[in-house]
Amino acid sequence: MKLQVSLFILLAFASARCVDIPDFSDTPVIYYNGISQDTQIDSVNGAPSGETEVVTITIDFEDGDGDLGATNAEVQDTVGFTKQYKNAPGWNLEGNYELITMIKQKNGSWSESILDGDKFKFFPRLKLDGKAGPIKGKLDLNARFLKSRSTVPTTVKYKVRIIDRALRVSNQITTDTVVVPLLP
Repeated sequence: MKLQVSLFILLAFASARCVDIPDFSDTPVIYYNGISQDTQIDSVNGAPSGETEVVTITIDFEDGDGDLGATNAEVQDTVGFTKQYKNAPGWNLEGNYELITMIKQKNGSWSESILDGDKFKFFPRLKLDGKAGPIKGKLDLNARFLKSRSTVPTTVKYKVRIIDRALRVSNQITTDTVVVPLLP
């Protein structure tokens, strides 16, 4: 009986030590998860002053060395830290994620651009222990649109990429469409 219990404990211990560590690429990979939107009421001194449409794009990510994101202090360093992203080959953006807004035209075609409010976008550091290792999870990326009397409901969708701290650029995904307020 003791032999069976000892054998069971030994096998259980050996099995627990055989945890598979994911073998992700050090270049981040993203997958489209979903898109949603919410209207927020803006206020000044407690009084309503307008509305903002907030679009949230959810992506799933995998990264082999876990070097994703930036701290608040790093984002504030616009001379050193953020400029390195702008100078990265094929990136040319001060941010660790890219939102290309695709606007549906009256003739059914799509125009593409990075809107002014989306040219400086950072998501927070995702692995805080500083040790290299695989991570995966979900990220919510946001775009904001102010509503006014001059804006019109416009169908848009997005192309999304992320870049890691070693300046390796992910694949690009395209979202479903949403309707947001834009100036004509």
